[in-house]
Amino acid sequence: MYSWPRRAIGWAYRSALLALIALCPALHAQSQRPQTPLRIAAAADLQPVLPAILLGFERQTGRKAEASFASSATLATQIENGAPFDVILSANMALPEKIARDGLAAADFVTTGSTANGKTVQAYARGTLVLWTRNGTRLDQLAMPLLSTSGVHSIAIANPDHAPYGRAAREALTSLGLWPAVQPKLRTAENIAQAAQFASTGNADVGLISLTYALTLTGQGHYILVPASAYTPIVQGAVTLRRSANPQDAAAFLRYLHTPDVGRQLQQGGLEPLP
Repeated sequence: MYSWPRRAIGWAYRSALLALIALCPALHAQSQRPQTPLRIAAAADLQPVLPAILLGFERQTGRKAEASFASSATLATQIENGAPFDVILSANMALPEKIARDGLAAADFVTTGSTANGKTVQAYARGTLVLWTRNGTRLDQLAMPLLSTSGVHSIAIANPDHAPYGRAAREALTSLGLWPAVQPKLRTAENIAQAAQFASTGNADVGLISLTYALTLTGQGHYILVPASAYTPIVQGAVTLRRSANPQDAAAFLRYLHTPDVGRQLQQGGLEPLP
């Protein structure tokens, strides 16, 4: 039987060892290269609840995710200008459906929801509009008709032209016959976070804000639910972007968003989770 000469075996061993040593720095550099965080564009109403959800996602998957919060209209402008987001969590369905119509959605990674020109977007939660006021404003018995009385001088709402909760507030005030009387009293904020700030700091007597923010202000004030029949349901939508640098992680995050644990977090934070 033929056998390799010892010299040839030694030469082959040394060559393999040298190749491995040469490869090690590249492998080390690759292992040390920081991962790009998953970039999430999120509606302002999610600011009280999303950070804990992102932390849970990181603990479960080892993938870091970061959120930028703004009104849905602002997010739309950022996306149109090429902002490098992976996932959009909007406060309405209009923005993700527009993304889908424009061919910017990674439809392959979403499995439930409504369709727009053959692209699929995902509804993940339903928001609730509330009327909130600080303690000590002499409005202990809150009621929507009070907004048209002389006891209320200023009302904070998110910009109806930019923010879904602002649009819902205008719709509710109109539906309840209060819009003409309250228009001069409105303090219009850029988004729902700023509307809550106006109300909580005394820059407005009351605020029509999201339940997510009202729950963060527990102990500082009180609220009532705006009649749900007075405004179109605030169904919040999600979509992954086709140009995402992390498509598999983006898809994993949307799946994570529908897990029972996240559903409980959303509910505790003032959002009704949707299957």
